Amino acid sequence: MNSRMAASSNRVMLGPLVAAIDQGTSSTRFLVFNAKTAELLSHHQVEINQSFPKEGWVEEDPKEILQSVYECMERTCEKLTQLNIDISNIKAIGVTNQRETTLVWDKETGEPLYNAIVWLDLRTQSTVERLINKTPGRNKNHLKHKTGLPISTYFSAVKLRWMMDNVDEVAEAVRTHRAMFGTVDSWLIWCLTGGKSGGVHCTDVTNASRTMLFNIHTLEWDPELCKYFDIPMEILPKVRSSSEIYGLMKICSSLKSGSLSGIPISGCLGDQSAALVGQMCFKEGQAKNTYGTGCFLLRNTGAKPVMSDHGLLTTVAYKLGRDKPACYALEGSVAIAGAVVRWLKDNLGIIQTSTELEKLAASVGTSYGCYFVPAFSGLYAPYWEPSARGIICGLTQFTNKSHLAFAALEAVCFQTREILDAMNQDSGIPLTQLQVDGGMTSNRLLMQLQADILCIPVVKPSMPETTALGAAMAAGSAEGVSVWSLCPEDLSEVTSEKFEPQINPEESEFRYARWKKAVQRAMNWETTEPISNGNGETSIFSSVPLGFYILGSMLMLIGAKYIAGHK
Repeated sequence: MNSRMAASSNRVMLGPLVAAIDQGTSSTRFLVFNAKTAELLSHHQVEINQSFPKEGWVEEDPKEILQSVYECMERTCEKLTQLNIDISNIKAIGVTNQRETTLVWDKETGEPLYNAIVWLDLRTQSTVERLINKTPGRNKNHLKHKTGLPISTYFSAVKLRWMMDNVDEVAEAVRTHRAMFGTVDSWLIWCLTGGKSGGVHCTDVTNASRTMLFNIHTLEWDPELCKYFDIPMEILPKVRSSSEIYGLMKICSSLKSGSLSGIPISGCLGDQSAALVGQMCFKEGQAKNTYGTGCFLLRNTGAKPVMSDHGLLTTVAYKLGRDKPACYALEGSVAIAGAVVRWLKDNLGIIQTSTELEKLAASVGTSYGCYFVPAFSGLYAPYWEPSARGIICGLTQFTNKSHLAFAALEAVCFQTREILDAMNQDSGIPLTQLQVDGGMTSNRLLMQLQADILCIPVVKPSMPETTALGAAMAAGSAEGVSVWSLCPEDLSEVTSEKFEPQINPEESEFRYARWKKAVQRAMNWETTEPISNGNGETSIFSSVPLGFYILGSMLMLIGAKYIAGHK
């Protein structure tokens, strides 16, 4: 009896808890934080399968994504029970998600109508070319004044347009008014609040600002943008702030996590915005870089959207309450960061685990003149060049897999440097240190390389789960929940580690200049869309220069034979 009383008194001492669903490109996590101390109490993680049906295509199964959320909730609740922590202390749940990934489902059956098309998918290149061709002056920045974004394969509107043009089930559901469109946050919130039985169809301003259908000045879906993409507004979710009660959880009561039923879902932020909040970058000029599948550097620009002249995106950073003003950010997006580790592991097999990459690279301490541009999905900021492709150059007989591992880590750092340079030019105020987070920051060699290549200190919080923390902060501080204070004086002091630059700036500049040279070599690799030969296979004539070269060679051979026959 006494032990039970002690246990229950322990439970009480913890105070209110806030949970976060962190649905990323490669995994899903459910995490529970102490609202007073921001301490992470327990979490569970499940990997997500990606499928690549064709070259450049990247898909995920919406039902697997949802199932992974249930599994993470269930396991985390079990872990909390083992730790003698009362699950009923969880007062709110926040959602943070991979952005731009596009889903369409049937509101009557609740079934997805196609796989989720992941943000770095390239299938929409011809859609993008067609859209750019119809703009005055073939200008990819034609919609930037409203959206803050260039017309690119990256954003949701072109993915949705592709589905409507190429997937019969989607086209039919749109025609019969049964289709619902959303990014991953919308799909999860709709399912978790009841799905076809009264689920809430909503998104927040940060996710909406990545669709190309949202006006970042009025903070509403824009009829002209919807008309431009020919997308009916009725299929879009309702846009809400990043911190308010959207609906209540509905989960099967037979599960341990069933005790989460009735808890408000009250925070929603795209993953990069969530990391900005989790890093407490609430002041204008503060910036963070997140190293996940891709790499994303955001700089808070305050209450005014700043348009970039150097290839960066203007995006909504957060709006922490219905009556609170929106804050904006300049963003530099890199498509391939952690994904390069996955590629070295799964495609080349030169490492078995990501920790091996650090050991391999550290064993040589240099790339020995080898440079790697991982433009697997074209190049994002600051180039926005979908025709670029991955390239490894500067190889000699001496180069081995350790040098390649080092070059892969350097590639992540060089891409960040390009974005930081652009940001410094746009804002006119150079950043004096960079706050970092995300899975790859556990790689100490990478962090040191990043400081060396940027020539400024890199600061890493001791608790790397800042994305989930940001979602929990938004959920816990929402009106009607109010268990988390966002006043600067109440925010917990986060302990961090600082990496100072250790090489001289001349050496850093030399390596960076070499990298830029490699980037130029990677440009304009794919000159046109692949032409299928009818069997679904790509013809060698799909590359225009190669096609001309082969045709020219054949004509020369025929000509030579003809001349030889007439001698």
